[in-house]
Amino acid sequence: MNRNYVPAYLDDIFNDQSLAGFFGTKSISTPAVNVVEDNSEFRLEVAAPGLTKKDFKIDLVDDILTISSEKSVEKDESENKFMQREFSYNSFKRSFQLPDSVEQDEISASHAEGIITVHLPKKEAEIKKGPKTIEIA
Repeated sequence: MNRNYVPAYLDDIFNDQSLAGFFGTKSISTPAVNVVEDNSEFRLEVAAPGLTKKDFKIDLVDDILTISSEKSVEKDESENKFMQREFSYNSFKRSFQLPDSVEQDEISASHAEGIITVHLPKKEAEIKKGPKTIEIA
């Protein structure tokens, strides 16, 4: 008999998502990230609805760009002799290894409509020029 076997339904009961719902807290999730490349830059688009730009931290250490957020909310509701207090804590951290072609001193970020956009400009030598026709003299 395999003593390490755990039935699938027990896994469903005891996973983080189920426990988060049971305790009335929001689950911790990692936001979706789009990575876009064009001729002049790479762009990271992080979907984070409900968060403001003050909720984010963006760090660059060596060639690792890390986008993180921590937000805690405390909600008190008092009525008559009963009191309800709920705590909610959400956090995430995403790290990206930057290619050598990124001009690290020129990295910038913006926030609009629940999306953090990180602009990673390419070094001038890495920008590909469009096709060019050479005239014969």
